[in-house]
Amino acid sequence: MKQSEIVMRTNRCFVLKKRGLAAGAVVIGAGLFGFAIAVIQATPAQAQADTGSIFEVVRTPNEKGHFNNDLFAASASSPKDIWAVGESTIHFDGTKWTAFPAPMINGDNSAFLQGVVAISPTLAWTAGNVVDGSSPGQLIEQWNGTEWSVFPGPSFTPDEAPEIFAMTATSANDVWAIGNLVEDGLGFSLFEHFDGTAWTATTVLAPDFESLDGASADAIDDVWAVGFKGLPTDHTFATHWDGKQWKSVATPNAGKGRNRLLAVLALGPNNAWAVGFSTPVAPPKQAATLTLIEHWNGTSWMVVPSPNVGPNSVSQSNRLIGLTANSANDIWAFGSYFADNGSGHQMTLVLHWNGTNWTIAPSPDPTKGTFLDDVLFAGVVPSSGDVWIFGSEDEASPTIDFATLAIHATTGR
Repeated sequence: MKQSEIVMRTNRCFVLKKRGLAAGAVVIGAGLFGFAIAVIQATPAQAQADTGSIFEVVRTPNEKGHFNNDLFAASASSPKDIWAVGESTIHFDGTKWTAFPAPMINGDNSAFLQGVVAISPTLAWTAGNVVDGSSPGQLIEQWNGTEWSVFPGPSFTPDEAPEIFAMTATSANDVWAIGNLVEDGLGFSLFEHFDGTAWTATTVLAPDFESLDGASADAIDDVWAVGFKGLPTDHTFATHWDGKQWKSVATPNAGKGRNRLLAVLALGPNNAWAVGFSTPVAPPKQAATLTLIEHWNGTSWMVVPSPNVGPNSVSQSNRLIGLTANSANDIWAFGSYFADNGSGHQMTLVLHWNGTNWTIAPSPDPTKGTFLDDVLFAGVVPSSGDVWIFGSEDEASPTIDFATLAIHATTGR
């Protein structure tokens, strides 16, 4: 494996969504009940034991001709109508998973779907970005029950560069696509809304470079978007829609280094969660990143203690990328952690909230290749106790690099 390939694999969960780079972190906070350098070793580093895990790997298709099939976002209108999208677009009808082509999504790192909302079996939305080719820019698509097609979004001038990184919805007439926009060197937070007829855009000047990575809506007047601000030393950032305007809300940081929120889950006006990662030391010192979980109680955001694998070295970073929930006392957060030996091997990480504390839940790592590279990006609970979490695993075959990954559990709650 080439050194450049090693670096890309190690960092791919951080850099895809920023400024058109080839790989990286995409995060969607799935709503409750569907509305959320290295030395290569000959064999994969030992992953966390999956003995006793309630999650099982479910076989999912890879789109024909797609070298990369990462799944970055998920949504469901029912247990028989689940979508997972990214560099592949796959659907579950209650019995089997099927791949459906989406315009401009070719599994070649030229375009990515980074948000999806399933309204019904005959209506769904997905959005993302085209980062390469003759027409780079944002991409919005609609499912009509038979196929995906490109849908006209808001109008932008040639000098404006919009990007979408998350979606959320409360109904067919209240759909949000969240991201960023750059114009004449200035950065803006981008909020696009579909009212049942057309998409419109609202921008808010972001002088500290505010990057929005995750979104979740509990009601038409209770929508959260989270991310980070203040390059190069990142700080957590959150903004809230109260039905009339978007307004930033103070969020804490943990440690002295980079902090980012990558997903959010709104459960009610007085109950929202956000996850990401923090760094205990400030640059130029180096340290493994740690899981970061914050909770909104209706008044303020507070850091909630969360566990990590290790870290036993500066290489063993942990990070949380997505959220989904059965109930306020049964929440799942997930992402990945790295091997402590500096190999760059990456394993799935799942945390569970039982109403009192967060604990690590054993999760499988199904990589078929010799380079262990499994990541969980998005999750959804289409009905009580029916937990799906999606991501990608390293297939390392002549025709497929990263394959679709789905793990499923029936929790009985």
